[in-house]
Amino acid sequence: MYGRMRKSNSTTGYVLLAAFFAVLLLPGVAMAWDAEMAKQLSQGASEHTASIVELVRGAIGGDRPSIDILVQTKLIPAIILLAALVLTWTVASSIGRYVGGMVSKKVDLTLGKFLTKAVRNLLMVVVAIGVLGYFKVDVTSFAAVLAALGFAIGMALQGTLGNFASGIMLLMFRPFKVDDFIVVADTQGTVEEIDLFTTRINTLDNRHIIIPNSEIFGSKLENYTRNELRRVDVNVGAAYSADLDRTRAALERAIEKSDCVAEPCGYVYLIGLGASSVDWQLRAWCKTSDYWAVREQLVANAKKEMDIAGIGIPFPQLDVHVGGKLLAKSA
Repeated sequence: MYGRMRKSNSTTGYVLLAAFFAVLLLPGVAMAWDAEMAKQLSQGASEHTASIVELVRGAIGGDRPSIDILVQTKLIPAIILLAALVLTWTVASSIGRYVGGMVSKKVDLTLGKFLTKAVRNLLMVVVAIGVLGYFKVDVTSFAAVLAALGFAIGMALQGTLGNFASGIMLLMFRPFKVDDFIVVADTQGTVEEIDLFTTRINTLDNRHIIIPNSEIFGSKLENYTRNELRRVDVNVGAAYSADLDRTRAALERAIEKSDCVAEPCGYVYLIGLGASSVDWQLRAWCKTSDYWAVREQLVANAKKEMDIAGIGIPFPQLDVHVGGKLLAKSA
């Protein structure tokens, strides 16, 4: 049911977007199509209609020449035009489905659906212009109007078109997919949906965030779930009085008792001598889906094994010396 609701919402969004474009186009068409052209079209339509009426009257009256002229000049071109449009729609739909199917399998389903419609509509426009030219209709002015409208719409919708272009790039290069955990644009969470204009993310505290695709494509992106394995790093401090070999052995046992993978194996590194402790780091590999569970295991196991070995984990401490004598010692 949720899938049907999402599909319905998506369809509604596209309908509203189409209506928005239509509202933008109407003033442009009115301005670009000058009065003289409109007058010529009106006169041509009136004359064309009158000629058809006369031919139909003659055909009804049994006038053989009128019937022949009506069939040759009106009926046959109309049938050719209708057949061309039906054939073009069928072929364009097949080509669009083929292209969209290839893209859906190799790239992304959303991009495949978009290309299916885009290829079909583009072929329909090309054939429609060709048919108009065949019937000696001047399409030069119409093409100029479309170009002007395209430029005006592009200037008015720079942000939207930028999001659209970024959405295409994201779907083609696929830096992340649905259910990946990513960090982008100061937001981290699980990807719920990738659309042509926006990407929807659910955060760890269950907030639903919608990010424009242009912000994602133009910023640094971290994908934590793209790779199958991930390394867990845990820092541990040991007392200066603890034996280094005993400490290393205790921390290695902590790694062995966790659910990390065998290859590549885990390591224990002595990484520094801090102000209050000898600093160690545990590095273990695990499945990406088990990262947080394995990290918790490593922290707990390190504490248990160091307690068993009698190795203390020191608190920050400060020794105060004045004139060579120890005045105070704080922990």
